[in-house]
Amino acid sequence: MSYETIRIEKEGAVDWLTLNRPESLNAITTKMVAELRDYFGSLYENETVRIVVMRGAGRAFCAGLDIKEAGVRRGSDDYVPFGNGWGFQGYLAEVYIRMRRCPQPIISLIHGPACGGGFSFVLASDIRIAGESTRMNAAFIKIGLSACDMGSSYFLPRLVGTSIASELMLTGKFIHAPRALACNLVSEVVPDDQLTAAARLYITDMLRTSPMGLRLTKEGLSMAIDAQGLEAAMAIENRNQILCSRTNDAKEGMRAFLEKREPVYTGT
Repeated sequence: MSYETIRIEKEGAVDWLTLNRPESLNAITTKMVAELRDYFGSLYENETVRIVVMRGAGRAFCAGLDIKEAGVRRGSDDYVPFGNGWGFQGYLAEVYIRMRRCPQPIISLIHGPACGGGFSFVLASDIRIAGESTRMNAAFIKIGLSACDMGSSYFLPRLVGTSIASELMLTGKFIHAPRALACNLVSEVVPDDQLTAAARLYITDMLRTSPMGLRLTKEGLSMAIDAQGLEAAMAIENRNQILCSRTNDAKEGMRAFLEKREPVYTGT
């Protein structure tokens, strides 16, 4: 699928995904949803991509739903996606599910507004780095909707706790970069022009890990957060360690540790 509203730049094992509607602050359209669904859906069986970096072109990360397009769509006979029976609502929701389902860690580089569905892109990522200009909110409640949308009611309390999540979702107020850092919503705050450089430090560390180890760590974390208890979480850990320990990469990792050198992983 050729993309028009997103741009994918490949750099070795890293995909740099840019939301590319800068004239509209990267607002979400049906076309963008189709392209994001296709891209994240393709990653599940992709062994060459190990990390995804998600960012926005221009002055914003993502301003949320393109209200102008949504208004035109509701007032016309244009095609509305089936979305598992929920129309556009379900069609967009699948993007966030695919972000969590894909085995590649996702790093979000945030600058400017990240609102509504754009905020949920941030929440569905694995590592979040904020530029100093960052401001995020659950904008849904500001336009007559529930703030519980696109996974926000699932992701946000797990990241910042119920109290702060309730505050942000019940009011729709913005959270800016310094407070996002203070409540552990983001890993760090850097000047906007240093976001790419900051991401590369994480990328370097992650690429030093084995391919299977990295993938199963994302999967294990996701499952353990919702595990029924310690034993359920440890069952996931035990399964993942057994799988990793039987690879050639695990043998190489141990040899390299004993020989005091960097391991050379082959993905086998």
